[in-house]
Amino acid sequence: MWDLVQSLQGQMRIVSGQTATGYVAFDMTAALALARAMGLPAALAADLLPRIETVAVAKMNEQLR
Repeated sequence: MWDLVQSLQGQMRIVSGQTATGYVAFDMTAALALARAMGLPAALAADLLPRIETVAVAKMNEQLR
């Protein structure tokens, strides 16, 4: 699972506006396809990725500030 999360750094949804830019979410279509390609159970990825995403997005946005 850790390898999958590391691979998702390039699969982020980003929003950019006049006043701020920030990370919004993983591209879950890409994330689940990558999990499948890595041989991870789909149910496991579907269960854990949203939880990991919440923390990852928050931490990445903290770094932008």
